[in-house]
Amino acid sequence: MTRPHERVSNAERESAAKMLADATGAGYLTTEEFDARVAEAYSAVTRADLDRVQAEIPPEWVRSWEKSRRRTERLLAQRSSARKHLAAYLAGSSLMIFIWLAVGVATGAWYPWPLWPILGWGFGVYHQTKPLRQARQLRGDSGPRALGPGTY
Repeated sequence: MTRPHERVSNAERESAAKMLADATGAGYLTTEEFDARVAEAYSAVTRADLDRVQAEIPPEWVRSWEKSRRRTERLLAQRSSARKHLAAYLAGSSLMIFIWLAVGVATGAWYPWPLWPILGWGFGVYHQTKPLRQARQLRGDSGPRALGPGTY
């Protein structure tokens, strides 16, 4: 339930401006309308002000745009989390191998004990990246992607 007199944040104003840019690209607004509405979006104080900005844009298009935006944000958060987990995994695995080598050189005990925690932890990292791999398959990506803003 939206409250029309609730104040909006800068992030919400930015999101409204992005939505207006996409609506202009989709042909729902002219350039002049876009300029006027973006100015209104950045000067909006309440939720009702932002609702006026998206007037006359089909509600189903706005809903699909919001759904796409949330999906993109969720994928970016999952990718960030997976990268952090992978970095911790590589650092931890390196540390265990270093300890194993130091103990092996010092005592002559060469049982490869780091293998077990590395395999277990690697299983967790692999399964954490499953949603990212599935999203890539749904998009049909097969090769390396160009890096840059908006890529995922």
